[in-house]
Amino acid sequence: MIKIMARISSQSGAESSMKNILQDLVAPSRNEAGCQSYELFQDEENPLEFVTIEHWAEQAAADAHMATPHVAAAIAKATPLLAQPPVIHRYTQLA
Repeated sequence: MIKIMARISSQSGAESSMKNILQDLVAPSRNEAGCQSYELFQDEENPLEFVTIEHWAEQAAADAHMATPHVAAAIAKATPLLAQPPVIHRYTQLA
């Protein structure tokens, strides 16, 4: 299993738009082959910060996710709203 944690930082004033963009990713991502879970969180103390926590059956499924039309559309919409590039960490479950 592959776990991915991505931190997305919105520009000030764009957090509502960013939230909508990221929420629109949840349902189609959860329906993808190999997706075991896909969760979206917003920081309670800093609403400009979002985190996705994703569990994929294998790396190939996570890679396929990044190539889907809904991810490409979200990236196109979100890029101008970012305060910095997303920080993405990939983890392999060991135990």
